[in-house]
Parts: sequence; structure tokens; C-alpha cells
Amino acid sequence: QVQLVESGGGLVQPGGSLRLSCAASGFTSSSYSMSWYRQAPGKERELVATITSAVAGGRTNYADSVKGRFTISSDNVKNTVYLQMNSLKPEDTAVYYCHARKNWLHYWGQGTQVTVSS
Repeated sequence: QVQLVESGGGLVQPGGSLRLSCAASGFTSSSYSMSWYRQAPGKERELVATITSAVAGGRTNYADSVKGRFTISSDNVKNTVYLQMNSLKPEDTAVYYCHARKNWLHYWGQGTQVTVSS
């Protein structure tokens, strides 16, 4: 059974940090392109960061709004993808979703809430 389970969300003050985790099961995440998306209330879901499959070089890409503040990484032994978020801003508040893609196969996690507020 394929599953993506996110964790690590919560309430943090502006300027703070959080690390999100996405634990994959039922497939090998390193053979997929893994991404983090987010969706704020009343807004469309947007792509935050991607790490390509190992075969594709494990390259990373980021939305302009998070470049220099967020880092996506993977632990192939743990079959887990992470999103380290630093210098958080109130506009980073959203539900963050993990996504896996390989050709026509797409999987989504259930999401984890991140709230940045003083």
C-alpha cells in the first residue's frame, strides 16, 4: 500500500524554523521526483520545492518565494524526504503537502499545517 505521511508542522514565530518530514511506504522514494507543495486559505496549491529522482541526479528546485530559506533533502535509507524551513514568515502559513511523481504515477500525502504567527 502506497503512503506518504507528513509530520513536523506546527505553530512557530516569525523568523523561526521547522523541519517537515515525509515518510514514504509502498514504494522507493529515491526513484520518484519528490516535492513539497503548500496551500494557504483561499489560494491555489503551489509548488514549493522538488528533488528529482536519484537517476535524474537528485537535483533540487525551489519557488522564488522560498529560495535561500527552505532546503529539500532526502534520506534514502529511511525512505523519507525533508523540508527544512528557516526564517519563516507569516506568508508561509499554509497546509504543506508531500507529493511523489514517476511518469503517470502521482501520490499525495494528507498534509501538515504550518502556522507562522507571533
